[in-house]
Amino acid sequence: MPIPFLDRLALRHPVFQAPMAGGGDTPELVAAVAEAGALGFIGAAYLGPEQIAETAASVRARTRRPFGINLFARLPAPAPVDGRAALERVAPYYRELGLPPPAEVPRPEDRFAEQVRAALEADPAVISFTFGIPSPDVVAAIHSRGMAFLATATTVEEARAVEAAGADAVIAQGSEAGGHRGTFASDFESGLVGTMALVPQVADAVRVPVVASGGIMDGRGIAAALALGARAVQLGTAFLTCHESGITEAYRAAILGSGEHQTRITRAFSGRPARGIVNRFMTEVEAEPDVILPFPVQHALTRPLRVAAGKAGRSEFLNLWAGQGLRMARRQTAAELIERLSQQTRATVDRLANVNRPEQR
Repeated sequence: MPIPFLDRLALRHPVFQAPMAGGGDTPELVAAVAEAGALGFIGAAYLGPEQIAETAASVRARTRRPFGINLFARLPAPAPVDGRAALERVAPYYRELGLPPPAEVPRPEDRFAEQVRAALEADPAVISFTFGIPSPDVVAAIHSRGMAFLATATTVEEARAVEAAGADAVIAQGSEAGGHRGTFASDFESGLVGTMALVPQVADAVRVPVVASGGIMDGRGIAAALALGARAVQLGTAFLTCHESGITEAYRAAILGSGEHQTRITRAFSGRPARGIVNRFMTEVEAEPDVILPFPVQHALTRPLRVAAGKAGRSEFLNLWAGQGLRMARRQTAAELIERLSQQTRATVDRLANVNRPEQR
């Protein structure tokens, strides 16, 4: 009988570090998470084939423990649009940061096939997908190499589709999660189901393990997710403020200085709904939603702006992806975070075990 993939990973803690495409999950962070007994992920969605190979090699040079690679599933090419209004909308921000305004709408190239080949050759323990399900030949290639295949779901319908595609586990992404929404089988509004409501329904609907994601920041959240039927949890925002994270200090300060009521779903930065901390760019661009280009065109259009803003410490122009549990974020190493999560989970489980016991006299 095949060994379940979670058992094959031999993790000491049922914790995944969420992939954070865009630089947050440095090789140092991924390796530190792995060395601490959890599962680190390379968010490779924006990396070229050579970058995927180099990043995986850098992780492997730091640890012999398993790690994963995440990609965005291939999406239909966006229809051609008249982007003049979008160019005019972002031009003042470019000038404010000392950049020449963009003269034309960018045309991102489709590198999905090359990314998949690079991910397979990197030989991670797990390859996961967000935004949908890869084709059967991709799934077969992953399994033929002894790797696990995971995908994100935001509804029960999507979870069933992920399982039917041959996934070794389903990542159930609640609406509290930071970053891009993984919804692919319905409209985004329908996919905004909270983690506490989503996880038990997905656990009841599929036979493969469920990984709970969204708003989980400490051991209380882990214990709750496990009680709801998850076999593991995936945390993103909690790892962003770790010392090994690659985010800018302006981004880190924004997370540490914000509360649960200060995040919102936006299309302003990438053209696809994602949860981040409300800032000037988000507010002003969302006021004119018709000028926002589809993903990944909007992402390419705003990228130079975001890079310059990061170097200048201008958080009002950064895509400050973060989940609703951000008030619980801390400055610490990845190893310290995972140890704290483990201790808190055990303490929570022990406390709950005593809830219905008669008081000792």
